Amino acid sequence: MPDRIEPAGLNDGESPARVLVVDDEPTLRRSVARVLLSHGMHVLVAEDGAAALDILASEAIDVALVDLMMPNVNGLELLAHVKRELPAVEVVIMTAFGDVETAVQAVRAGAFHFLTKPFRNHDEVVHTVLKAVERRRLLERTARLERRLEQMERFGELIGNSPPMRRVYELAMGVARASTTVLILGESGTGKELTARAIHQHSTRADAAFVAVNCSAIPVDLIESELFGHVRGAFTGAVATREGLFEAAHRGTLFLDEVGDLPPLAQVKLLRALQEGEIKRVGSDGVRRVDVRVIAATNVDLRRQVEVGKFREDLYYRLNVVAISLPPLRDRFDDIPLLAQHFLRKSGQRAGRDVTKLAPETVRILQEYHWPGNVRELENALEYAVVFCHDDTVMPSDLPVLVAAAGVPDRASRGGLQLPGSLADLPYREAKDAAVRAFENAYFRALLERSAGNVSAAARQAGLDRSNFRRAARRAGVSTKA
Repeated sequence: MPDRIEPAGLNDGESPARVLVVDDEPTLRRSVARVLLSHGMHVLVAEDGAAALDILASEAIDVALVDLMMPNVNGLELLAHVKRELPAVEVVIMTAFGDVETAVQAVRAGAFHFLTKPFRNHDEVVHTVLKAVERRRLLERTARLERRLEQMERFGELIGNSPPMRRVYELAMGVARASTTVLILGESGTGKELTARAIHQHSTRADAAFVAVNCSAIPVDLIESELFGHVRGAFTGAVATREGLFEAAHRGTLFLDEVGDLPPLAQVKLLRALQEGEIKRVGSDGVRRVDVRVIAATNVDLRRQVEVGKFREDLYYRLNVVAISLPPLRDRFDDIPLLAQHFLRKSGQRAGRDVTKLAPETVRILQEYHWPGNVRELENALEYAVVFCHDDTVMPSDLPVLVAAAGVPDRASRGGLQLPGSLADLPYREAKDAAVRAFENAYFRALLERSAGNVSAAARQAGLDRSNFRRAARRAGVSTKA
């Protein structure tokens, strides 16, 4: 049986770290074990490498604290076995000062870190082991998120397993096989077009075209032509006959985003197309039959638009056969780690960078931020983080400054970004200018503080030459004088 020391209890609701201490010196072995035990860890001890192999074969271990020089099986041999058979286990090497070169080789072979004996203090040992445990659990958390991404916690490109999203999937799957008109409601950035595409992909029309149009992006005088087509000479510039989007989507799906922005005449023609399955090209008297499933979307209150006379009531009811409301990201924060991992992988592949993990503190900040831009803003934040991340793990400092600052309530007291108070009392442009000024001031101060006032080093980190850095800092109200 392994020499076992029972744990004191749990840390912050998590199961205690399981640490194996391997050393042929009984006094050191026991003293290190007791220190780790006092910090709530579950500790097992082994007198040599051979005994450690027996424990590793039968016990789940997070971190192995291994002496380099031991009889029978030495530390390097034990490290090689662990990295080959149990790669998730982190290994910390303990070595006498004279063997530091060999310990460095061990780190290159996969060890997490090394400690030289005699230890400066026991805090050094505890800190190193805790960092190794943190890395182990971070890797486990990333692996779990990756596995969940491969499971059915998505509908098309929509991702999430929160109750609001499961309701969305249920409605979308229920209506997909029919040709019923669908109205998708939700704030900007919640995934309305992704929902429409997923419905199309699961429908009997999946082999035909999916045509998407943003109604608010088309000039008013061209909307009818875009939707229904025109004949040559119908208006100035109509040099050739052209089919519209309804014809392009024949036997498929037409997605009308921001449908509430359609002008009155286009609303009338859209209603006829929905009721009769017929359209007229601009400038033509001929009627054309079309077989199109329409999915509409809006981020405004169409019912209110009807009440004030901006949207036809009969068209509203024709579109609102089945309504699907997409929740804002702030109402599905449980999905944020899964979404963030998905966007991290996607952005990393696109940028050609091996950034694959999110630090626990980063995940906490992402879940605390209010995400006014919803899922689209989260994707942009992860793309930003991939660009500025220094290794394979996204830290809070890699996030866009407003996301990082908003996620830490007491950030101002710790020297972080301080936004002017009551920004909501200002007009948008003034509020934005004030926020930018606050960001620039905080940014240049942080760079100079990090570089101990070395302007050249701070400029390199900012990606600016020294003179441009000085000018930008001075405009931001930050002195670059030593």
